[in-house]
Amino acid sequence: MSVLIHICCAPCSITCIDTLRAEGIEPVGYWFNPNIHPVTEYRARRDTLIQYARDIGLELRLRDEYGLRDFVRAIYPKLENRCGVCYDLRLREAARYAAENGFDSFCTTLLVSPYQNHELLRETGEKMAREYGVEFLYRDFRPRFREGQQRARELGLYMQKYCGCVFSEEERYIKKKKAEK
Repeated sequence: MSVLIHICCAPCSITCIDTLRAEGIEPVGYWFNPNIHPVTEYRARRDTLIQYARDIGLELRLRDEYGLRDFVRAIYPKLENRCGVCYDLRLREAARYAAENGFDSFCTTLLVSPYQNHELLRETGEKMAREYGVEFLYRDFRPRFREGQQRARELGLYMQKYCGCVFSEEERYIKKKKAEK
C-alpha cells in the first residue's frame, strides 16, 4: 500500500510515521501548510521537518508555498470555522496530490493532536477521498501524542507553541494574558 502522509510538523509526525512503519507501511511525507504564520515560523517548521525526514530516511515531497494570503482569503469571513476550512485546504491538497501521483491512500499527522477536531478531520478526509478517488487512511494517533512530543524534545527538534495560524497564535496570547491576571 502506498500512503502519502500530510505532515504539519516534525514533532507530530514522529509517532504517526512509527505507527505506520510498525504496520509495514512506508509512508511518503507531504508538506503543504499555507496556514502557518509568520513566515519565520513556517520556515522553522519546514526546515525541521526536512532535517528529520533525512534523519529517519523518510521520502518527503514539498509544496513549499508560504500561503498566508490564500489562507486568509479562504477563511474570511468564516473565522469561527477557520479550522474546518484549514482542514479542507490541506486535506484537499493531500488527496489531490495522492491521486495525481499514484498513491493508494493519504493520511495526515493532524490526527495525532488532541487539540484538533478529530471527527471533523476524519469527515474531511473521507470527503476528499470520495472527491479524488483515493482512500483516506484513518488512524487515531492521539494515544501516542505525548510520547511523540517527548521524543521530539529528546531529539532537540523545534517545538512550536501554537497550531500555526495567526488566529491560534492570537488565542495563545489571550490565554497567556488571562493567566497572568
